[in-house]
Amino acid sequence: MKISYSWLKQYINTKATPDEIAKLLTDSGLEVESVEAFETVKGGLKGMVIGEVITKEKHPDADKLSLTTVNVGAPELLSIVCGAPNVEAGQKVVVATVGAKLYPSDGEPFEIKKSKIRGAVSEGMLCAEDEIGLGASHAGIMVLNTDAKVGTPAAEYFNLENDYVLEIGLTPNRADATSHFGVARDLAAVLALHTNETVKATLPLVDSFQNNKVQSSIIVEVKDTERCPRYSGLVIDNITVAPSPDWLKNKLLAIGLRPINNVVDITNYVLHETGQPLHAFDFNAIEDKKIVVRTANANEKITTLDGVERTLVETDLVICDSKKPLCIAGVFGGNNSGVNDNTKKIFLESAYFNSVSVRKTSKQHTLKTDASFRFERGTDPEMTMYSLKRAALLLVEICGAKIEEAPSDFYPIPAKEFDVTLNFDYCTKIIGKQIEPTIIKTILQNLGIKIVSEDNTKLQLKVPAYKVDVQREIDVVEEILRIVGYNNIDLPEKLNASLSFSSKPNREVIQNTVSDLLVANGFYEIMNLSLTSSNYTNSLTEYNPNENVKILNPLSSELDVMRQTLLFGGLQTIIYNTNRKRSDLKLFEFGKVYKKVNDTFVEKYMLGLFITGNKSAESYASKSAATSYSELKSYVVKTLARLGLDNLKISACDESELLNEGLQLSAGKKVIAKITEVKKSTLKKQDIFQPVYYAEIEWDNLMAVVPTKASQFKELAKFPEVRRDLALLINKDVKYQQIEELAYQAERNLLKNVNLFDIYEGDKLEQGKKSYAVSFTLQDENNTLNDKQIEKIMEKLIKTYQEKLGATIR
Repeated sequence: MKISYSWLKQYINTKATPDEIAKLLTDSGLEVESVEAFETVKGGLKGMVIGEVITKEKHPDADKLSLTTVNVGAPELLSIVCGAPNVEAGQKVVVATVGAKLYPSDGEPFEIKKSKIRGAVSEGMLCAEDEIGLGASHAGIMVLNTDAKVGTPAAEYFNLENDYVLEIGLTPNRADATSHFGVARDLAAVLALHTNETVKATLPLVDSFQNNKVQSSIIVEVKDTERCPRYSGLVIDNITVAPSPDWLKNKLLAIGLRPINNVVDITNYVLHETGQPLHAFDFNAIEDKKIVVRTANANEKITTLDGVERTLVETDLVICDSKKPLCIAGVFGGNNSGVNDNTKKIFLESAYFNSVSVRKTSKQHTLKTDASFRFERGTDPEMTMYSLKRAALLLVEICGAKIEEAPSDFYPIPAKEFDVTLNFDYCTKIIGKQIEPTIIKTILQNLGIKIVSEDNTKLQLKVPAYKVDVQREIDVVEEILRIVGYNNIDLPEKLNASLSFSSKPNREVIQNTVSDLLVANGFYEIMNLSLTSSNYTNSLTEYNPNENVKILNPLSSELDVMRQTLLFGGLQTIIYNTNRKRSDLKLFEFGKVYKKVNDTFVEKYMLGLFITGNKSAESYASKSAATSYSELKSYVVKTLARLGLDNLKISACDESELLNEGLQLSAGKKVIAKITEVKKSTLKKQDIFQPVYYAEIEWDNLMAVVPTKASQFKELAKFPEVRRDLALLINKDVKYQQIEELAYQAERNLLKNVNLFDIYEGDKLEQGKKSYAVSFTLQDENNTLNDKQIEKIMEKLIKTYQEKLGATIR
């Protein structure tokens, strides 16, 4: 939000510089992100003065050039060569002296230098209006009034106003500071406390507004009082639509607004002055001279000011006449009812709309305007009539308007102020420093908060309705603290701490342990939003769309539900990185997933792991191998083993709509982890064209089985391992999990590890067959295994596979 320094000073009398104000506002919670100089004419006409042409002669070597001498108030006349056809002796003109930099209305800036033109010395330039950014005409030099004083700086003659613009990063809760007066009110409270200045923010008086007794010729009917608690309006006649005066244009230009015409510019001016949006309707565009405030009919249409035809929904609040919508309330005006060059009479609207209603409509139609920006945060219901009168008086002053009718004001239930009790002891406890009651009262009164009653311990307060974020005692303390300044609260010299008991296992410690392990193994932690798109779960049964936890007021259609899985967020991260040539990825994410089961909301804390691409970067020394399912399994097993879980039950995990078959690790009936590969069809929909392996660990189940005692050191085995391989020809419907389970059933003592290291399903095999190459690691921790023992175990394994699986040893 842009705030003009000169405009701000209209409401508060202060000598503080822009930089000083920026610091004070930032310390009080209105963060000023930048302070920039603003010039109504670029360059500020520096180096340009008012001069008088003393003589004019024809250039001897150029038919279209003239030799002039010009008086600019200096001891000597300047010799200037001029090519303008209208230059004559005796004229008062704008002279750009040597060294001046010109910023033309169209073209690149250039600097005036002393030069020779066709042999004649030229010590400056007589300027046309487009050459110095004051207009578009290039018919000749600017000829000024004869009373222009020679030697006057051009900036002074044209009353150029230089300004400073403060860019404020306004937070959504500060509805009270969406205007110049709102900022001035905060600044006054800060200055009164921290400087010797006695200041108070005041708005211009509107006492000269006459409440005419003539009844309004516009009938106002508000059908939805919840969405529109207050609606004020005024008929104004004898309007002359024309360009705005320079002072008004300059104010709007300073804050980045383009002047349109005097009527629209006045409504914008009052909006940024008071924070109250206004809208002007062409009186002749209102059918039957009736204004109806209602919700839209289904599929009702309106063409807005940007020329776009929009289809309204039944929750949109609209301002209508007897037949049609005139504008979308609080958001955008209609194209056929706005002010135009032929407008002579207007109906000026000043209303208070429900913030939630405006926010929903703004998002529904993806329209963001200055009006919706303020209505969404909450405007001041008591400001509507003041703003209406203020704008009306400006229309009389600038447009020659007449006001002959009384204003309409629909306000059946006046807004209530918030009742808050502030205890001084509570204030001291929260702030950490005692603030004198007299200072507290001064701060609150300067912020517009009324003190109803008081005693030695507390204040009874009435908080105005425009402070929508100050409704509790803690909110009042925050108001006091930000005016006092966070930087003015001393840090304590002594830090007190107490010992506390925490149950084991400690979730945070376990999570940090796992994070450290994964990072040490080359993983990067990712954090995705818990909000996601419902499109991910459409037509799925694995993540039923009926079980989505829907957002009542979504930020966008892409963030309308809570996530049911970490899978899609991880895939989006992979897309983001692979699109930027980072395809070798190891990622992990801790986060909650959400589901609605019947009328119950279920939350689970999960750990998701993703690997894709190659194991290592390309190198001239070795060829990099692609990541694999087995690699991901090793990370999961290593992670669980680090927590003391190395005897989990391993079973098959069935194929799903999104994932291939895989493994799951369980402790009793609790599933701890699932390890699988993302289906190619799933990846294709996400525009991922390399294998992705995914594992998820149910953190709550894991915490339920993690040993509470610290892991014990286990001495390394003194006797060597032995590896034997088998190539098994089996049916395609046989799963690796069956091979692993049968192996441990056949040999429980000496078999330490089973690993699938190759799969072959080529044309050379029988129909319906596949070949698994499986390794078996054997070890006796007390003795060295001999050949007889090894052969006996392998024969047992072969026999088991032949009998149970119909396997053939290749």
